Amino acid sequence: MKRILKAAAVAAVGLALSGAAQAQSALNEILDTGVLKVGTTGDWNPMSLRDPATNSYKGFDIDVMNELAADLGVKVEFVPTDWKTLVNGVVAGKYHLTGSASISPPRMKVAGFSESYISVEIFPFTLKENAEKFNGYDSINQPGVKVATTLGTTFEKLAREWFPNADIKVVEAPARGFQEVLAGRADVFITSNIEGSTLEKKFPITRVPGTEPRAPTPIAMLLPQADQVWINYVNNWVKVKQAKGFFEATKAKWGL
Repeated sequence: MKRILKAAAVAAVGLALSGAAQAQSALNEILDTGVLKVGTTGDWNPMSLRDPATNSYKGFDIDVMNELAADLGVKVEFVPTDWKTLVNGVVAGKYHLTGSASISPPRMKVAGFSESYISVEIFPFTLKENAEKFNGYDSINQPGVKVATTLGTTFEKLAREWFPNADIKVVEAPARGFQEVLAGRADVFITSNIEGSTLEKKFPITRVPGTEPRAPTPIAMLLPQADQVWINYVNNWVKVKQAKGFFEATKAKWGL
């Protein structure tokens, strides 16, 4: 009987160790390999913007991830992704976390989120020359009005909810909704106040007259849902950096 119990105990320990090995946190992998893998789309100015000529990235998110990697004592590797596969990349382990993403119930079902460190509001935008055609959200929600949006984004879902009577034109990344408006293939697009203010400085676009901000949304990093060790590390890191003013300084740098 003692031999049987001993054998059972050894087997139980073996299973526990095996389970622990399988459940190793991304934090351990990052520290062991010396590399932090970050999923980023490179198309959300000024959060993450990719330079095709050099394949390098810049923006608010990029500064945040470089700071996180520096505090971990590792290198950062930016992994290209797009909005429709952003969550899948975390779930599949293609990267350890993502840059900024809207916190939403559908994403929360399959992925974890860090503490929020910035929030956005959503507005509709159009060409300045077309601004007089619209006044308020109801003026957009009309047959014949083309609203452009990018597949897999939060903006796609909101556009369908807000403008059910309009013609919703969905494009796939790397194409963007605002590019359809600039090209004259659509009348309106919606985006965050963050990206919108950047686009207004660069292109002849403006907020649709008579529209108030909608859908205030906290922004955070996406992480593996079951990896509480890694989530705890990132959450505490965010709190420390907030206390030291890092996020406010980085927002100011990028005009947020």
